[in-house]
Amino acid sequence: MLKVNFVASLDGATHIDGLSAGLSGEADKRLFRQLRRECDALLVGAGTFRAENYRPLTLDAPRRAWRVEHGLAEYPRLVVVSRNLALDPSHPALAAAPVRAAVLTTDDIAASAELSKVVDVIRGPSLAAGLAQLKSLGLNQILCEGGPQLFAALAKEDLIDELRLSLAPLLAGPGAGRITAGLPHEVRRMRLADWTVSDDGTLFLTYQRA
Repeated sequence: MLKVNFVASLDGATHIDGLSAGLSGEADKRLFRQLRRECDALLVGAGTFRAENYRPLTLDAPRRAWRVEHGLAEYPRLVVVSRNLALDPSHPALAAAPVRAAVLTTDDIAASAELSKVVDVIRGPSLAAGLAQLKSLGLNQILCEGGPQLFAALAKEDLIDELRLSLAPLLAGPGAGRITAGLPHEVRRMRLADWTVSDDGTLFLTYQRA
């Protein structure tokens, strides 16, 4: 199961001043924490990983206890998708990860010795092949947090099972991009499976593969 989680404004912006945090209210943050609690692996593109300054996935004690009670590992595993492996091995989300992080790449580029000390490099000719390798490691519930380039690449290979889209009650104005970017792909039809509205007016939509 591959879930993708995004927040956007009513007029389609994916960030304010370069960061998604400006769109996220307390209700969206609760969903964010819940989805992380329930996944085996957290998938993120290298650009988003750097721009959002990811921190180590050190879940709080109640969420760790919930995971163990439900047969999951204590922590989810961070998986960064990077074509050129240009990642800083001293980045806290890698160097201080509670479980060894991984980097998924579709290119045959050698990782530096420093990067290889802190991550496992998983290679595949496609994203589908890379995800299959993650599942072979027992990482069946995968949560993708973006960014737009990775979202489009996953959609192009028809790998998305579920989209969790939070619509913030904001008009951000022009300038920010959409939740998808990159090369065109075939239309992928989804069906609305659930929706809720929070007290602050955020609309939470769950779409699943049609």
